[in-house]
Amino acid sequence: MKFVTYQSGHDARLGVLEGDDIIDVALVHDAARGSAKLHLGYLPAEIIEFLELGDAALTDLRSALAWYNATKPEGITESINDVALLSPVPRPTSMRDGYAFRQHVEAARRNRGVEMIPEFDEIPIFYFTNHNAVTGPGEVDVQDMHLNQLDFELECAIVIGKEGRNIKASDADNYIFGYTVMNDWSARALQMHEMKLNLGPAKGKDFATSLGPWLVTRDELQPRLVSTPNGEKYNLTMVTRLNGNEVSRGNVQDMSWTFAQIIERASYGVTLYPGDVIGSGTCGTGCFLELNGSKVFNPPLWLKDGDLVECEIDLLGNLVNKVVRVGE
Repeated sequence: MKFVTYQSGHDARLGVLEGDDIIDVALVHDAARGSAKLHLGYLPAEIIEFLELGDAALTDLRSALAWYNATKPEGITESINDVALLSPVPRPTSMRDGYAFRQHVEAARRNRGVEMIPEFDEIPIFYFTNHNAVTGPGEVDVQDMHLNQLDFELECAIVIGKEGRNIKASDADNYIFGYTVMNDWSARALQMHEMKLNLGPAKGKDFATSLGPWLVTRDELQPRLVSTPNGEKYNLTMVTRLNGNEVSRGNVQDMSWTFAQIIERASYGVTLYPGDVIGSGTCGTGCFLELNGSKVFNPPLWLKDGDLVECEIDLLGNLVNKVVRVGE
């Protein structure tokens, strides 16, 4: 299933995307009552509450959708062309971002004239970013200091579907509800300045992270599954376009650390909750910091006010954002 969060009037609603139709989760469940085999009294209009209901919510939703597709009642769907999509998880319970692609790390370090750090192969490192500054498709507001070497970062992200602590990598994929596209916007001048103090990144990252356009359940990706001894990977091409021109290309299967390994590390002595988001980190060639350092663009290229940035991953959709400068 493809889950979306969309704006309907003044409300953000949870829906399932089928073709161009968004089927409202709460409404279809309510309408199916008495006609379909349902176990729950309701389904919520919000993704985290839905996740907290566990497998029972998915079971009920599948039954309600089967009833809908057999009967096609009115008043339950809206066209995706008539609504504004928000982040599929508008306010994650937490947000971590990994560093899982060796190609990106090697290139970035080589461009700085330093050797590959051996600790990369020892732990799947991550940092926390601002889970209250998430956007979906559409405009991304930035201020002047952000526009000083503003960058995109092409990533894949997972959403945790059930609570767990001290999760082993061998079981960790079962804690993943779904996958989405992530653009980890980065203000490089701010980031480089603050990280001289060996903390962060913080202000270089905390102003915006975009997710979307939808959240795809793990079962939908099985045709592209690449099984490994350390957990699942998927053969999914990743592309970024700037104002219609391709600037970056990678593949999710090139992650050196799997999401299962990252979950094991993240959950050590810590509880993960439904709605937690974990990003893969930037894929190889997946940002201007790397591309500029590799002389792909000379003079260096950075994002500017009005730019249209598309981050697309096979089966996960095309996340389209416009950079918009706002006043201080």
